[in-house]
Amino acid sequence: MKAAKNAARARGERTRQAILKTAVDIASVEGLEGLTIGRLAAKLSLSKSGLFAHFGSKEDLQLATVDAARAIFIREVIRPTFEAARGLPCLWTLCDVWLAYVQRGVFRGGCFFAAAAAEFDSRPGPVRDRVAEIMREWLSTLRRAIVDAQQALQLANDIDPAQLAFEINSLEMGANWAFQLHGDKQAFKRARDSILERLQRGSTELGSTLLPSLKGTRNRKKR
Repeated sequence: MKAAKNAARARGERTRQAILKTAVDIASVEGLEGLTIGRLAAKLSLSKSGLFAHFGSKEDLQLATVDAARAIFIREVIRPTFEAARGLPCLWTLCDVWLAYVQRGVFRGGCFFAAAAAEFDSRPGPVRDRVAEIMREWLSTLRRAIVDAQQALQLANDIDPAQLAFEINSLEMGANWAFQLHGDKQAFKRARDSILERLQRGSTELGSTLLPSLKGTRNRKKR
């Protein structure tokens, strides 16, 4: 009996993950508001009642989709930094990998959270709050890496970590916007060059040896 329950639970979890994978794909292009139980049921050839067994409401589905997108973001952007040295190398890796994740189309609609933030920034509620929390997590991750670099004497101490994190995030969001709206394929190179130049200006003599050369990024081949 217990084995049968465990097997049923495992099947249910696999179904839920398959649903969320499709939900993230749809929402990244059509927005979270375009994500409905009926839309998903048709896409997955499932019954609405079957989907309601996993998600009791549209809002529950939206929140679960946001968290599924967060898990993908962590896998694609955060985990690759685990192998980078603490401080400036980690900070640069975070910036470089974020741009690469948008550039290679991990989400069909570009940065999932940039799109979700634009969609819900003026709409109070649990979905907006969750998206805002995740965006704060990203800014905090950048800020922590900046502080680590300062403590390691790789970045100047007079740099405001919150300000630099804001600048980096703004350049990344700008690259995402330019690519998605205008198809500007040079946007990622421009953002990389701008972020690297900003880090080089703020780095100490030790820190400058840990960054790639600006010339190197300009000569980088398209991924």
